[in-house]
Amino acid sequence: MFDLAIIGGGPAGYVAAERAGAKGLSVALFEKRELGGVCLNEGCIPTKTLLYSAKVYDTAVHGDKYGVNAKDATFDFGKIADRKNRVVRKLVAGVSAKMKAHKVTLVKGEAVIRGRSAGGVEIACNGERYSAAHLLICTGSEALVPPIPGIKEAGDIILTNREILALTEQPKRLVIIGGGVIGMEFASFYSSLGTEVTVVEMLPEILGGLDPELSALLRDIYAKRGVKFNLSCKVAEVRGNEVAYVGKEGAAASVAGDKILVSVGRKPVTGGLGLENLGVELTKGGGIKVDEKMRTNIPNVYAAGDVTGFSLLAHTASREGEVAVNNLTGRPDTMRYSAIPGLVYTNPEIAGVGLTEEAAKAGNVAYKVAKLPLTYAGRFVAENEGGAGLCKVLTGAKHGEVLGVHMLGNPSSEMIYGACMAIEQEMTLKELQEVVFPHPTVSEIFKEVAFL
Repeated sequence: MFDLAIIGGGPAGYVAAERAGAKGLSVALFEKRELGGVCLNEGCIPTKTLLYSAKVYDTAVHGDKYGVNAKDATFDFGKIADRKNRVVRKLVAGVSAKMKAHKVTLVKGEAVIRGRSAGGVEIACNGERYSAAHLLICTGSEALVPPIPGIKEAGDIILTNREILALTEQPKRLVIIGGGVIGMEFASFYSSLGTEVTVVEMLPEILGGLDPELSALLRDIYAKRGVKFNLSCKVAEVRGNEVAYVGKEGAAASVAGDKILVSVGRKPVTGGLGLENLGVELTKGGGIKVDEKMRTNIPNVYAAGDVTGFSLLAHTASREGEVAVNNLTGRPDTMRYSAIPGLVYTNPEIAGVGLTEEAAKAGNVAYKVAKLPLTYAGRFVAENEGGAGLCKVLTGAKHGEVLGVHMLGNPSSEMIYGACMAIEQEMTLKELQEVVFPHPTVSEIFKEVAFL
């Protein structure tokens, strides 16, 4: 009998297991594949490892901007892929070590909920039965492959995030269906290495949900690098290695590639878990319905991460796992989504948190906006010769509280946490003006904007 059973060893599950183990709970963690989930094995970590290799190559090729001549730099795609695999193995081992350190019982296999037991919930895995007083469901999400005619018949030409990360040879031509975060990150990686990349996106702009001004700037940067964008285009069918689509004017067109990446979104993994044996309620989108304490409609049953279908981000999942553990151990805690950062690890990066102008307008929020090029920060100029960068800050029109911060430029991903803290603490521009920032850093741009 365990205090807590967790199904799914991704960012929600393994962080929750670590936190619960540290509190002295006996924990059973069920994982059918590898610890770390999609993020560590088929998403965040492997893609960022690949993108860093591409960034190093880009820096070498354009080193003459900094007085370094390395235009004859070459890359080895096989070695790039091997390094990605080594990084993943190392970090998976690190997660495993954390589980052992906190006395978490790891059960490798597919867990199925059987129903209520005398003391809580009963779970079956590998022919064994396990009971736990509390259950936390963290089964994550999987790539959504829409029912496009011909997509199944295309076979291994069609890739999702999982298959494209397993490639050992670089495709000469890559067609990407979907210009979201995943699509743009792979467009960044492969275009840097010389692959001919075409993006087909149904919306009028890439990176829907992020600040559209920054999205348009990033698209323009990559268009100049040779990436082709077909926006407001609906895919009609896949014919072998060819994607046929209809443009915004109704004109039919097509584009061919050696590989076709489908990156149009993800869906919660809830099938086959036995949720019906407990009567767990689902949302209209197919995720597990939870409240602000990550509780389901069933007592002592919680859910966290992508399986809720709300915020499909690894850092959101980890925090949700913490909230669930805090509440089931008697420490009141609530999940807040006002300061969840969104990141795109292209080169340059995009990072944003809080309200965008579009969201503020839709919510009838009175706001002011201030923005500056990152070239107002000396460190940015020193390290990004001719690089594009922009920082935009939204504040409340009445009190001047920080509502949203959106940035294009390196290293936005490493700076955005400061904006997250400002929003969480409801800081005003006046308070931000009084913070001492280190000099020279790119993060000084926050203070520069605060004085506008």
